[in-house]
Amino acid sequence: MEIESLKERSSHAFEDESLISPGNIGQNSHSFHESQLGSSYGEWRIWGSKHLGSAVFMSIRIVVFSNKLNLLMPFGPLAVLIHILTDHNGWVFFLTLLGITPLAERLGYATEQLAFYTGDTVGGLLNATFGNATEIIISIYALKSGMIRVVQQSLLGSILSNMLLVLGCAFFCGGIVFNKKQQVFNKAIAVLNSGLLLMAVMGLLFPAVLHFTHTEVHFGRSELALSRFSSCIMLLAYGGYLFFQLKSQKNLYKPISEGEILHEEGSDDDEGPEISKWESMIWLSILTAWIAILSQYLVDAIEGASAAWKMPVSFISVVLLPLVGNAAEHASAIMFAMKDKLDISLGVAIGSSTQISMFAIPFCVVVGWIMGRPMDLNFQLFETATLFITVLVVAFLLQALLITLKD
Repeated sequence: MEIESLKERSSHAFEDESLISPGNIGQNSHSFHESQLGSSYGEWRIWGSKHLGSAVFMSIRIVVFSNKLNLLMPFGPLAVLIHILTDHNGWVFFLTLLGITPLAERLGYATEQLAFYTGDTVGGLLNATFGNATEIIISIYALKSGMIRVVQQSLLGSILSNMLLVLGCAFFCGGIVFNKKQQVFNKAIAVLNSGLLLMAVMGLLFPAVLHFTHTEVHFGRSELALSRFSSCIMLLAYGGYLFFQLKSQKNLYKPISEGEILHEEGSDDDEGPEISKWESMIWLSILTAWIAILSQYLVDAIEGASAAWKMPVSFISVVLLPLVGNAAEHASAIMFAMKDKLDISLGVAIGSSTQISMFAIPFCVVVGWIMGRPMDLNFQLFETATLFITVLVVAFLLQALLITLKD
């Protein structure tokens, strides 16, 4: 009996040793690691998908649902639907105007967010490019349709609305809020922008004078050649202005502070980016594409809306189209003036006018040249005289304010 019990014990011990042999240990550990890796990979996929979904949701919430003006976004698809189902160009034009307005504001927001990551130089170029992207896109589609007068009048209306309406409202609202305080602004920026605007007016004035004095050698061709030559010079001058602003004398463009205490307090209020770099680039692409689509419907409906509303095309081009493209800039300039940031208000109003006159208008002339469209700088006598008087009035007003500040 004892011998049998010893045999049973030895057999049980052998079975236990075989269970914990090195081969079995390796197999068990390998299967254990496989199960662990499989579970960790599955958990990583689940976590990654959840993280990506939450990131997309946060980005959409910040860009789309953080501004009350975005409530107008559904009017864009509604305009496309009405265009497909009916022939009511008046409603299509009106709904497209409402749909483009928040897109233009969000395009400026995405550009500002991207500028946090690209630095001053590239950020300034992005602001110059996308700041008036809505006007440029609408103008390119109008050029493609042969509506040269609509292009000229819409760009002219953008300059006039920025210099008269926006700047006047900013001064007025800032004066009401700070009626017992003297608001200050940067002299260098005001003088430089006034000089650039006068240069742009000269570029627009020469083709008009050449046309109405009947002194051109080849009727129509000399005027167009002069416009294209002037446009190239204006684009080069605007490139030099960007270099001056971003590289050579960028210290001149720092906001004026009335003391070190205010400067230190203002440094604590610096805003940071709300979305990432790639999110900004993706949103820029989406918003630009959607604005381009709606702009095509907008341009196609201009003449039909003019007939339906019994409203001249010139009024639509000079008044309505600039209000849509510059609605966000109008609001921001007034808000900055009411916060005692007159430098930023001047940069928005006069800086935007400088961009349109020195970049957008010559760029449209060059694009028309490439398309084979006779887009020139002859904005007719009345429009050119209006722009010339407006620039002179604003320049004299800024000089008077500078003299008052010195006194």
